[in-house]
Amino acid sequence: MAKHWKRWLGGALLAALLAACAQVSTTAGGAVGVNRSQSMLLSSQEVEQMSAKSYAGELQKARAAGRLNTDPALTARVRRVSQRLIAQTPSFRPDARNWRWEVNVLTTDDMNAYAMAGGKIMVYTGLVKQLKLSDAELAAVIGHEISHALREHTRENMSQAYAQQMGLGLVGALVGLNDSQLKLASLVGDVTLSKPHSRTMESEADIMGLELMARAGYDPNAAVNVWQKMQAAGGGGGMEFLSTHPSGPTRIRDLQAHIPQVWPLYQAAPKKG
Repeated sequence: MAKHWKRWLGGALLAALLAACAQVSTTAGGAVGVNRSQSMLLSSQEVEQMSAKSYAGELQKARAAGRLNTDPALTARVRRVSQRLIAQTPSFRPDARNWRWEVNVLTTDDMNAYAMAGGKIMVYTGLVKQLKLSDAELAAVIGHEISHALREHTRENMSQAYAQQMGLGLVGALVGLNDSQLKLASLVGDVTLSKPHSRTMESEADIMGLELMARAGYDPNAAVNVWQKMQAAGGGGGMEFLSTHPSGPTRIRDLQAHIPQVWPLYQAAPKKG
């Protein structure tokens, strides 16, 4: 009976905390119609400041190891593609034109890329070279990551984790859970609270990235190509990008289903070399 009461109390407290979160719409829907309301407990400013600090730390470590922007040609290429995509971000949120965007390349065999809150982008050389990405395929990857930043998925995840920690701390105080039990409860909370949203966030980043690349003049069909390449590479194991960016036939079908929505944007966009 006590176990059921503790579980009910924990769930009720978490529900109350999440209900107290601000309901926001971080972006316009665009042609692809992303319009999900998001629950935020932390402010954009807080998360952007933390992200900027974290990104600066990553740059410092990479620089100290002699692995930051060591391939001038690839760095220039990544930045060129990124800038074309960044120029299209106001279609989803006008304030993004004022972000302090940074684009850097880390020399490593690992295959990964990310964009932190506020527009801090990092692309790993292993991803570009091992998958032999074309510019359009590179645009699909970077557009996907930029979309995570535009939708403030980091802020959303951190808000959920923060609500979870606050709730668990209060539950622990009330029912006398020890530290190890709290850690276990935290793991359960992560699986039940955060993970169900990851698929939704990935889908949003996929289709928004598709629109960004189309508006920038990159063939959106390349997004399907690059995810097929990633899926094939992931089949061999050890691909970090796919550990946090699940792939599969469903994802590819979803991209294919949205290409007709963005195709007119691609046709109307100026094509650049």
